[in-house]
Amino acid sequence: MPAAAPALPSRRNEKIGEVVSTRMAKTIVVRVTLRSAHGLYRRGLTYHHKFYAHAEAGACQVGDIVRIGETRPLSKLKRWRLLEVVRRAAALPTREEIARAVGEGEIVRDTRKPAAAPAPAAGKAGPS
Repeated sequence: MPAAAPALPSRRNEKIGEVVSTRMAKTIVVRVTLRSAHGLYRRGLTYHHKFYAHAEAGACQVGDIVRIGETRPLSKLKRWRLLEVVRRAAALPTREEIARAVGEGEIVRDTRKPAAAPAPAAGKAGPS
């Protein structure tokens, strides 16, 4: 029996980026950071590009780092699909979880400093 041929690497382009939107059904928007050097000055330049990718509903959330790969055109803008979630975004605690952990009285909605009363001007003589 002949040995199985090793799997050939895919020639399709892959990119890694951060999910910035999941508001559409089965579509995510991925922001990819592209770095290159300036042609004349050789200074590093950073570009950002948004890609629309196909993902099943609930597969990832905003802030996740994902890997997307090229695919056939799926719609007017979608030419990519979600391959894997590389790193999940940190889930922020809800207001109820914070209240249970800290105590109900500790949460204050207004965090601004109270306005201080203006100090009286000492030694200034007004116009007479």
